[in-house]
Amino acid sequence: MITDSVHQHQFVALSSSPAPVLSRCSYLAYEPYAVSMAFQAEKGRWVEWSFARELLVQGLTEPTGIGDVRVRPDLALDDDVLILEIESPDGYAVVEMQRDDVERFLAATIDLVPLGSEEEHFDVETLIDEITNV
Repeated sequence: MITDSVHQHQFVALSSSPAPVLSRCSYLAYEPYAVSMAFQAEKGRWVEWSFARELLVQGLTEPTGIGDVRVRPDLALDDDVLILEIESPDGYAVVEMQRDDVERFLAATIDLVPLGSEEEHFDVETLIDEITNV
């Protein structure tokens, strides 16, 4: 079966939650530069963040990000954990993710759209139409 997307669910530790939170990582081949991470805030309600796939790739080996989303392997007390910091005017959250889960998700996205070939999968004309027809 051929697919143009990758979706992966896992439980993560969220700084503001006493119990693990269900999360969903998503990647769409027609949006090859971005990944999305969603967190189930309550039954039926998800909070979603989209950011550069490269940020997550680079964050596996070094602290990265200067905006609302930062990947901080240096903050993890365990090498098996990857820290994601998310900040907005509404608040700040630290997400602890299993490194294996992140690596498996990224490997699946790279199988779909290899790093460096994103431009071949990106339809700039459709983007321009979306922007100009708002």
